[in-house]
Amino acid sequence: MDSAVAAEVNHGPFSGLRVLDISQGIAGPYCAQMLWQHGAEVVKVEPPAGDWGRHVGTVAGAHSALSTAYNAGKRGVCLDARHPAGREALRRLADSADVLIQNFRPGVAARMGVGYQDLAPRAPGLVYVSISGYGEDGPYANAPASDSVMQADSGLMYANQDEAGVPRRIGVLMADIATALYAAQAAMAALYRQARTGTGGHVQLSLFQACAALQANDILAYGMAGARRAGPVSAPNGVFDTTDGRLSVLALNNDQFARLCRALERPEWLLDPAYADNAGRMERREELHRELAAQLATRPSSHWTERLTREDVLHARVRDYDDLASHAQAAHVGLLQTLVQPGVGNLPYAPLPGLAQRRPLAASPAIGQHSREVLGDWGWSPPEIQALLAAGALVQGCAQKEPR
Repeated sequence: MDSAVAAEVNHGPFSGLRVLDISQGIAGPYCAQMLWQHGAEVVKVEPPAGDWGRHVGTVAGAHSALSTAYNAGKRGVCLDARHPAGREALRRLADSADVLIQNFRPGVAARMGVGYQDLAPRAPGLVYVSISGYGEDGPYANAPASDSVMQADSGLMYANQDEAGVPRRIGVLMADIATALYAAQAAMAALYRQARTGTGGHVQLSLFQACAALQANDILAYGMAGARRAGPVSAPNGVFDTTDGRLSVLALNNDQFARLCRALERPEWLLDPAYADNAGRMERREELHRELAAQLATRPSSHWTERLTREDVLHARVRDYDDLASHAQAAHVGLLQTLVQPGVGNLPYAPLPGLAQRRPLAASPAIGQHSREVLGDWGWSPPEIQALLAAGALVQGCAQKEPR
C-alpha cells in the first residue's frame, strides 16, 4: 500500500471501523455516510434493483442527487437476499462488521437473517442501528412512513403554517435528515461505550421520535401557551423586494430598531410613540412593513446591504444555491467541496461541519461496483466469490465512467 492510500485509510477518528449499510433512502444511508466522513470504511449493500433512492428526485444516469449525496465515499456490494446464498453472504458480512445500519420495516431484517437478535450473540461488540418510521412496535409500527407523511403526522407542517393558517411542508427532507443526524449521534455514543466496555448495543429510533425531538422548543411553547403562536415575534420582520433581489430584514428589540432607522434615514420612526416598543410595532406591523417595502424597492440589494451592514442591522440576501456558492464567507470557510461523480460530472457538496480534518471526497458507487473487491477484503476466497457470482447471489457492477 502506498503512502497516499495509507494516509487516506488512516483518516479520521473512526479509521479502521467497518460499517455495513444495508439501509435505503436517506435516514440510514446519511447516518452511514456521516460515519464515513469521520473515517470509517462503509460498505453499501444493495439488491439488484438498487436502493430506491437512486430513482427519486433529480436523476442523472445511474444516480440521483439523493443517492449521490448520502452514499458518497462508500464501496458498493450487490447481493440478492432472495437467494439462499445471498442471505448467507449477507449474514457473513454482518458478522465482520463493527456497525450495521438498517431502516427496514420492523421484522424485515430478522426475516433476512440479520436482525439484532441473530447477530448479537455472535458479535457482542456490534453496534446495530435500527431506523423505522414509527418504532419497532405499537399501533403504527407497520404503517408506511415517508418524509412528507412524517412532516404531517409529527406536527412539522403545523409548525410551518403560513399567515393564513395553512400547514405547509418544509421544502427540504427535514424528517429524514434530522433522523439521520440523531441516528449518527446515537451510534457514536454507542461506539464510545463499546470502546470503553467492549459491549455493543442496539440503537433504535424512528422518524416519529426524531421529528418530535427536533421540535422540542415548539412543543414546549405550545404546552405553555395552550396554542400555537403564529408568525414573527417582532416587527419589522420579513422578506422585502429590492430592484434586483430580496432581503430578509428584522429588528428584535428597540436597539436593533434604532439601528434600522439610522440605516434607512427614518428619524420619524424613532420619534413616533407607536413605534416605541416591539408591542407597538407589532400592532402596526402591516403599516411598518408597507413603508419599509416601498423604500427597499427603490434601490438594488447592494445599496441596502451596505447601509444595513454599516449600522449592524440584522439582514441577509435571500440566496439561491448559485449565490450561496459565491458567498464570500463560503469561500473563506470552504463551505462546499467538489464531488467528482463519474457519469454525472463535478458537483458541489456540503460536508459535515466540525470535522478536525476533512476526508477527501469519493464518488457514490454504482450498484455492486465493488462486490468482488469488498468480499475479497472481508475474507472470501476467489473460488467462494466466483461461486456466488455463478449462482446469481452476488452481482459485480461495472466501473463508472469518468465525466467528460
